Amino acid sequence: MSPAVLGLHIGGSRTHALRSELGSQGGGDTEAPALTESSANLSSVGHQGVDAVLRRIAAATGDGVEVVCAGAAGADTPASRAVLTGLLAQHFPGARIEVVHDTRIILAAADLDAGVVLVAGTGSVAWGRNTEGKEARSGGFGYLLGDEGGGYSVVRDAVREALREHYAGLEPGTLVKALLGATASGDALQLMDFFYAKPEPDHWASLAPLVLELAVEGDSAAVRIQAEAAHSLATLARQVLGELGLDLPVVMAGGLLKNQQQLAGAVARKLSLEDPSAVRILHDSPVRGAVKIAAGLLND
Repeated sequence: MSPAVLGLHIGGSRTHALRSELGSQGGGDTEAPALTESSANLSSVGHQGVDAVLRRIAAATGDGVEVVCAGAAGADTPASRAVLTGLLAQHFPGARIEVVHDTRIILAAADLDAGVVLVAGTGSVAWGRNTEGKEARSGGFGYLLGDEGGGYSVVRDAVREALREHYAGLEPGTLVKALLGATASGDALQLMDFFYAKPEPDHWASLAPLVLELAVEGDSAAVRIQAEAAHSLATLARQVLGELGLDLPVVMAGGLLKNQQQLAGAVARKLSLEDPSAVRILHDSPVRGAVKIAAGLLND
């Protein structure tokens, strides 16, 4: 029987699982259909929520898994990794468990041993490693402490624009009108009340495409917000590149960068004006990076 490994990508809103039966004697690998579940992020759903998600994944992916690699958003501390490792060990008894920050599996999915990963979705983070194995990161501290350039930050800046226009006695501009309409707000003050009453970052980040699509159309307020987001994201990546003594490559991932070409292009130009193509988008699923790491651990 061929050895089986399981890769997990645990994001802020979804968990993706991919089981792979590794080929032997020159045979190819065999993958089960990828599985998508609700979030198994400890900070989002807590211990019981993670346990429930992992139980469903274990039932769906079957027995015989020898190595599990989980790339998890928020797996920043030894304590958080230990909790997730313990939960995975319960549901995959006998398997070797490896829990890493989700940016590491993105680098693996891009077939790179060294480089920097820049992720922008609801939040933002940059992480990298050099050829000597040294690692560094910047950002990824959550919406209360950072995540500049991520979806929540983009929409927060749009809410601030609404308040600025209101207190300056201006008529709402195109961006503010769109935001008021999308949130069923009567004015900027009601929008502010909604913002505080429903603080969940995923909810507000879902409106980021509205802001960035208006930037594509040339709305001046949206253009300013997009430029600030691009500057913040490029700064995260540059900090990691400098710490590791790297030039490039940079791999961009996360829904905001994958789906907003103008924002991604602006970030790429800020990082490599001479050759923006050296900054690329990851089009493969990050969970495949987790599978690659798991496969590499089989014989360690």
